[in-house]
Amino acid sequence: MGIQRDRVRLNIGGRIFETTATTLANAGRNSVFGAMFDDSWNFQFNNSDQYFIDRNPDCFAVLLDLLRTGELYIPANIPEKLLYREALFYGLLDHIRSAKWGQFDGNRLRHSKSVMGRAPGDGTAIRAGPDGGCCVAHGSMVHVYDWMLEEHPPIHLDYQRVNDVGWVDPGNIVISACERLGRGDGGMGLFNSSTGELRWKFQVTHENQVKSYTGGALSFSSGDYRLFASCKGRSNEYGIGVWDQITGKQIDFFYEPTGWSHLGDADKLQWLQGTNCLMVATWFPRKDNCYISLLDFRDKKSMVWSWSDMGAPVTADGRRVRDAIAMEENSSICVVNEYEGLGFMDLRSRAASVRWSSRSRLMEGKMPDEACYPKLALHDGQLFSSMNDSISVFCGPDWVLTSRLRRTYGGSICDFSIGGDRLFALHSEENVFDIWETPSPPIL
Repeated sequence: MGIQRDRVRLNIGGRIFETTATTLANAGRNSVFGAMFDDSWNFQFNNSDQYFIDRNPDCFAVLLDLLRTGELYIPANIPEKLLYREALFYGLLDHIRSAKWGQFDGNRLRHSKSVMGRAPGDGTAIRAGPDGGCCVAHGSMVHVYDWMLEEHPPIHLDYQRVNDVGWVDPGNIVISACERLGRGDGGMGLFNSSTGELRWKFQVTHENQVKSYTGGALSFSSGDYRLFASCKGRSNEYGIGVWDQITGKQIDFFYEPTGWSHLGDADKLQWLQGTNCLMVATWFPRKDNCYISLLDFRDKKSMVWSWSDMGAPVTADGRRVRDAIAMEENSSICVVNEYEGLGFMDLRSRAASVRWSSRSRLMEGKMPDEACYPKLALHDGQLFSSMNDSISVFCGPDWVLTSRLRRTYGGSICDFSIGGDRLFALHSEENVFDIWETPSPPIL
């Protein structure tokens, strides 16, 4: 890296700043300052003795100090939104985010902020965005927040209940909704996350005819940009649909096999990149029993693994599977019951049964007062499980409880999501959501 050590003079809005080419190179290639270097990172001086940029000099002083030290200090006289606007111009938003919170670690999370929702009662889902923002589905609306937790125009679906929502990228989200009989509405659509504009609908074609349907659980594959969704139509369109995320065109459909009427009503989908399979899970109360299966979407579509608690002996405490998550590294599926007892099933066994882990059971048989069942998430080798108003973190080969996140305001946690180095937890009573972040490491 051939960065020259010459001093550089910048005129920002009439105020002169002196720095070095090395400091400006810390901004990265995709910044305004990255364009001042050649391919070998040699600074390209112009004919004058300084560069003029017509921007706010007070904000630039803060950003320049960030490039020098890696630390962010915002004086009281500078509004944060103004600083973020200037950082966006210079291409330094990633530097701001990195300075405000560190790399995600469930055992070091700290509560950062709580945001009041726009409507009371149970929310449907909360989904973390790739850049630190989130979206919250409630009834027939989706509220979208950027990483600064500023709300964008909400997305209204004309009284169609939202079933799931997911991020394609920072600028686009997919929403699945219930069909409205006689209207031809429902299904799924791709929306601009900033404006709420509908870009296109994802259609289901059956026997060369476009069908209306109810869109359910969503999942995304990152490698080939496929979108998966559970679908329930009025004819034979029950199963898992597959679309191209970029074009919105349907490319495949997995119809429900005889005897398995749970694919179109799935509560959860999870794409397994390593095995090229999709986990489909449905549980009580949507169905009387729990069903979990793996679908292979290669040339010959098939169900390669399945499990159900149908016909299984009822346990003394009547525990039922409430959520599931596939763990490819361990070739297993983790499930959780209403007492936050963790169980594991071996994907290598065709006759798998749940092995409940007694050391992870925390509730000692006490049912929660509110009907918010536990949820599971897996992130960088750490397992997360929500119960009542807290989230437990499990680590290690034996999944030992290592920490717990808890906020009492807002009631039980009905959903949570991890992304953009943040954890978002949605509460049930006031539709409040919490933001948890890992503190930035100290600069030595």
